[in-house]
Amino acid sequence: MSNEFINHLPKLSDSYVLTEEQINDFQKNGHIFLKQVSNQEEIEVFRPIVGDMVRNLNQESRQMHERDTYGKAFIQISNIWENSLAIQHFVFAKRFAKLAADLLGVDGVRIYHDQALFKEPGGGHTPWHQDQIYWPLDTDKTITMWMPIVNIPQEVGSMTFASESQKLGYLSKLAISDESHKTLKEYIENKGIATINYGAMNAGDATFHSGWTLHSAPGNPTDYMREVMTIIYYADGTKVMEPDTNARNSDLARWLPGLNAGDLAASRLNPLLFKK
Repeated sequence: MSNEFINHLPKLSDSYVLTEEQINDFQKNGHIFLKQVSNQEEIEVFRPIVGDMVRNLNQESRQMHERDTYGKAFIQISNIWENSLAIQHFVFAKRFAKLAADLLGVDGVRIYHDQALFKEPGGGHTPWHQDQIYWPLDTDKTITMWMPIVNIPQEVGSMTFASESQKLGYLSKLAISDESHKTLKEYIENKGIATINYGAMNAGDATFHSGWTLHSAPGNPTDYMREVMTIIYYADGTKVMEPDTNARNSDLARWLPGLNAGDLAASRLNPLLFKK
């Protein structure tokens, strides 16, 4: 891919201005929905590039009925930015990173990793879980942007969030599974925690949620792919925590290569994407 092509990509460097009310709502509830974080023209450029890369990197060949619940939930390709300068341009966008920093109330953010999450036609639900059980990051200043790059209708919808659940911290070590769904669903119901699904979303709309926010997602009853890009950020200055699970040990090796407990979480894979 030529430098000339990269230079002609949408810049994604301008700011998306948040109101104080929006920031306060995110910090209270642990999630927020924002319209047109990326516009139609930008999505039209990046969507086919992301789609081609997902198809090239996808190694899932099993039929849907042969997979477990996690396997039915989505095709998952992580750190897709490492494979494409154009996708890196999108994932490293200053606009997105500044939004993450503003919502977290921090001066700067680094990337943890990205994920393309493509839910196939007939794909299953994503069980209730907390993202941060996987991350060996010694902070609660973490956030994920979840952006569809196609229009998604009401019956597919956004993720479902349990409001203010991020304030409860580390609730369960259960990995994403039928067990996590049952256990956390019962917890939400027993505690009377309010949940919200933002419904239909247009390509370029986005939700942001805290690393500790409980969330799930419906299945895909439609006959076309639900294509989503996610980017995980954390506050600059965060240190690596001592991994307490196999999942966190695996994440440390993959997403924070060469680092140990107590080190600054700033490996070659975690560049600073925004600083005030």
